[in-house]
Formats: sequence, structure tokens, C-alpha cells
Amino acid sequence: MALEDLISELPAYAKDLKLNYSSLVKQNTELTPQQLWGTVVVAAIATRSAELTTEVIAEAETVLSPTALEAAKAAAAIMGMNNIYYRFHHLTKNEKYATLPSRLRMNVLRGHSIEPVDFELWCLVVSAVNACDKCVDSHEKVLREKGATEELINAAIRVASVIHAIGVVLDSEKASPTATA
Repeated sequence: MALEDLISELPAYAKDLKLNYSSLVKQNTELTPQQLWGTVVVAAIATRSAELTTEVIAEAETVLSPTALEAAKAAAAIMGMNNIYYRFHHLTKNEKYATLPSRLRMNVLRGHSIEPVDFELWCLVVSAVNACDKCVDSHEKVLREKGATEELINAAIRVASVIHAIGVVLDSEKASPTATA
């Protein structure tokens, strides 16, 4: 099933998501195509909806270069790890953990071969989906230092919020007792 079909088949209660997808993804003017589709990819991956991720990646392959798609996947992977580690740091009251080295490899943060702003944007998006305030704060700061505006950042987060909600709806519909196989 194509991504457009998946979106069009969302239930009536998710009409706002369809409308937001149309305006924020299909008619987007705030993000470059690479920023937009990398954002859609990382948000779908972070949502953990297999159905959505499959269709998003298939669509993204028609827009993103193989290098950009690989970088988006790498951003989702590395932030999936980092968000757990650093979120633990802000959830625990034991300050000793913040003094301990992470000893986690993060080479992809410097070796991704795409625009640094785009990669940082995708790291921020995953961190927002995963609710890691340390990572959100860190990547938002780096983005602004690299010249990204609050409007650009906000545009990516709006897209991520819609993609995440679509994944939630798709998975909840599959889990519904009235869902058909």
C-alpha cells in the first residue's frame, strides 16, 4: 500500500491528521525536500509503526538521495540510543550518573555526509518524539548556532507531531477488537 493510500484510509476520527499531513507534508514550503522527507523518515522510525515506516521509506526513496536516506536512518538509530541514555540522566535524582562517561559510540554524529543542519534537525525530531529534554535542548541549540531559525525548527516538529500521531492511529486501529485481518 502506498503512503497516500495509507493516509487516505485513516479513520474519520483522524480527519485532522489527514488535513495536517496534506498541508504540512504535501504542500510544505518551510523545509527543503531533504529536510522534510528526512523528518518524515525519522519521525516514522521513532514512532515504531512498522506499517507507517515501510510506506514512508518507500516514498522517501523517490525524494531523498541514498546518502540522505541512510543519514536519516542513522539519525533515528543513534538518537534512539542517546535518548534512552540521556533521558535516564534527567529522570534520576542521582547526580553521579551525569559525571560518568557514556562509553557509547556516536561516530555518525560527525560522519553522516549530509548538510549538518539537516542531520541536527533529524536528531532533534527523534529526540522530541522520544521526549528526551537534554537531547532536545542540545540539538535545538546547535541548530540555532548553525543558523536555523525557530520557524524552521518549529516546522519540522509540526511535521513530526503529525507523523507520530498517524503511527499511533494506525497501530491502535490494528489493535482494536473490531479491526479486521
